[in-house]
Amino acid sequence: FDCSGLIGHVYKTRGDIGSPRTVSLLRDWGQAINAEQLRSGDLVVFLQIGVATHAGIYVGAGRFVHAPSAGGKVRLDLLSARYWASQAVVFRRP
Repeated sequence: FDCSGLIGHVYKTRGDIGSPRTVSLLRDWGQAINAEQLRSGDLVVFLQIGVATHAGIYVGAGRFVHAPSAGGKVRLDLLSARYWASQAVVFRRP
């Protein structure tokens, strides 16, 4: 999986919801929410210079699941980790 492929797989198999295939389209998919509204299943979309570059699924307790790259291992990370906290982020609720 890449990040959008993982999101597509999870949403389709767990909720029968089709999602956009690219991270750039995920940026505007669903409803914008703020960090205080986050709940499990919401999208976390990271931006660099205003361009969506990566996305994951929020799972609670400040954590999100994502696939770092095509062929990479799916993993769980903290939004507060140095690398992720240094990036702009938007949250979406499909």
